[in-house]
Amino acid sequence: MSVQTLYTAATGMQALEMKLDTIADNLANVNTTAYKASRLNFEDLFYRQIKLPGTVDAQQNYTPTGIAIGLGTRVQSTQTDFSQGAFSNTNNQLDVAVDGEGFFAVVDPTTGQNVYTRAGNFSVNSNGQLVVGSAQTGRVLNPPIQLPQDYMAVTIGSNGNVSIQQSGNTQFSQIGQIQLARFINPEGLLKLGENLYSETLSSGPVNLGNPGTVGLGTLQQNMLELSNVQPVNELVNLITTQRSFELNSQAVQAGDQIMQLVNNLRRF
Repeated sequence: MSVQTLYTAATGMQALEMKLDTIADNLANVNTTAYKASRLNFEDLFYRQIKLPGTVDAQQNYTPTGIAIGLGTRVQSTQTDFSQGAFSNTNNQLDVAVDGEGFFAVVDPTTGQNVYTRAGNFSVNSNGQLVVGSAQTGRVLNPPIQLPQDYMAVTIGSNGNVSIQQSGNTQFSQIGQIQLARFINPEGLLKLGENLYSETLSSGPVNLGNPGTVGLGTLQQNMLELSNVQPVNELVNLITTQRSFELNSQAVQAGDQIMQLVNNLRRF
């Protein structure tokens, strides 16, 4: 029936609209530090079973196929691509990139709970603590790293050791250890915005450790991880999504034309 065509094509247009939103979000974050691209997955809907496969026909034979009419599609899930992004050398001693698996753990000042990020653009707040983001609104790294007022230089080793050189001293002394967080299913993390994620039942419990141990990546000072969005791929997806949307809209128009033709039938 052409009425069903309208509803089926409408589900395709709604799902493709959400895909377009996802592509737009990826493209908007092509320059966001450590951003991870999202991908939309679809699944088909309920089928109207007109004839089941394996039905006995008039000759008492089992039919090899049946007749099923699908009723459209819907969005199944949104997956996050946690593949490694490229590195950018910033020459900033407080910029740190994670080479491999792992997230920085920072404290949410509202809840006091840990949230997690791949963005290592650290700064120092008024208390001398390393924070992610601006010094005014940044979230404190956990475990905290406290820098003295007279520090001159900071070195962050690949294993997370933080050492400083103080005024009037030529030697570096270790003041702390940066740890990384790891999840068995990072795709199950809840996206909070501001480059932050929070733990969920789907992600599994957090496992903390020093960089370079238990499957965790290492740290690269003076580097920032760039977004892993591939602009060319996103533009191709944008074109194919637009064309798919147009095809579904044409199916709606075709169904409408058939209904109009039926309504205009006259008995002579």
